[in-house]
Amino acid sequence: MTDKPVRYHVVHETRYDYGSPVSLSQQQLHLSPRVLAWQQIEEQRVDIDPVPSWRRDGQDAFGNPVTWIAFHSPHEHLILRSAMSIAVTPHLPKNIALSPPWESVRDLLAYDSTAPRSEDLDAMRFLFESSHVRIKHELADYAVDCFPPKRPILLGAQALMAKIFKEFTFDPEATTVSTPILEVLEKKRGVCQDFAHLMIGCLRALGLSARYVSGYLLTRPPPGKPRLIGADASHAWVSVYAPDCENDWVDFDPTNNLLPNTEHITVAVGRDFSDISPLRGIILGGGGTEPEVAVTVTPLDEEEIPAGLLTPVDAASGKAKVDLSKDLGKPAESAEKSAAKLGESALGEVGSDEIVPEEMKPEEAALDKQAEKQSAAAVVQAAAGVPAA
Repeated sequence: MTDKPVRYHVVHETRYDYGSPVSLSQQQLHLSPRVLAWQQIEEQRVDIDPVPSWRRDGQDAFGNPVTWIAFHSPHEHLILRSAMSIAVTPHLPKNIALSPPWESVRDLLAYDSTAPRSEDLDAMRFLFESSHVRIKHELADYAVDCFPPKRPILLGAQALMAKIFKEFTFDPEATTVSTPILEVLEKKRGVCQDFAHLMIGCLRALGLSARYVSGYLLTRPPPGKPRLIGADASHAWVSVYAPDCENDWVDFDPTNNLLPNTEHITVAVGRDFSDISPLRGIILGGGGTEPEVAVTVTPLDEEEIPAGLLTPVDAASGKAKVDLSKDLGKPAESAEKSAAKLGESALGEVGSDEIVPEEMKPEEAALDKQAEKQSAAAVVQAAAGVPAA
C-alpha cells in the first residue's frame, strides 16, 4: 500500500430562499475542514451572498474550525458555497488486533481518585449522553455480543459496525434528523447519521468513548458516465477512543462497513450531529423554507474539476462575495485551549477579524431597533446539509 496522498476538490453549496424578507440573522458554519495528521488543506474558501454585516472565525469547543456570521439588514435569500482542495494520506491502523482489551479502556475512562491523563480526560467528553445520543440498556444489550471478555476494543468496534451494516437497511424516508436512536434500533432502518448515532450510543452504553464525525465520501459515477455536479452528499461516521494506538482515535463507517481511509474527508468531530451541523442559526422573519444542498467531490488525480464548479456563486443581488479563507496550516487546538463559545454567546463577542457593518442610515437604524423588540418571535433556522448517504 502506497502512502501517496489522494487529492480532492470539494464543493458544498447551500441555498435558502426565504420567501419573505429576513430582517436579522445569526449563523454558525462548520464548513471548513479540520486539519489532521493525515489530512492537509491546500486551499479553502467560503463565499457568501449576501455579504454578512459581521463575521468571526475561530475554533469551537472541540477544536473544529468554525465561522460565526450575522446579518443586520433585510435579505430574502442566503447562499453559501464552500470550496476546498484537500489531500488525504492513507492512515488505516496497522493491526487492530493489537489494540487494548475493551474492559481496560472502559476502566481507564471510569471515575476514580487518580488524576487522569490529559488525553483520557479529553476523551471523557465523548463518554456521556448528548442531544441525539441517549444511553440506554437496550443499546448495551444490542452491542454486548460484539464485546466478549478480553476482546481488543477495535475488534469489538469492527464487529459492532459489521452487525449494524448487516441488520439495518439504508432508507432515506425512514427517519428525520430528530428521530431517537431507540426508534432507529426498533425499525432497523435509517441513514448514515442514524447509524453513526446508534453505534455511538452502543459504545457509550458499554462505558467507551465515541465521537461523531462529519465530512464527505467519494462516490463514483457509473462506468462511462460523467460525474454529476451536486450528486454527492455529506456523510457521517464514528470515531472510537483506543488509547496507546497509533492515533488514539480510530474511525469506523457503519453505513459502508469499512474503516475510513483515503476516500473519507473529515470536516468536524463532536458528540453528535447537533454539535457540528454544517449550518445552524436564528432568523427573524422569512417564510418556512427547506435548504437546497448540493455536494460534489472530485478526485483530482483521476478527473478534472467540472467547469460548472469553477464559477463563483451567482449573486442574485449583484453584491460582492466575502472570502472566509482562514489560516488552516496549523492543527486544531486542544479543547482546553479553545475559547470559542457556541451559539449567540459567541456572536456577542467582538473579534479582531470581524467585518464592521457600514454606518446605518436613519431608516435602517429604526428597522434594526424595531427588529430587536420583536426578537421573541425569532425562529431557529433548520440545519442544512443533513447527512443523507
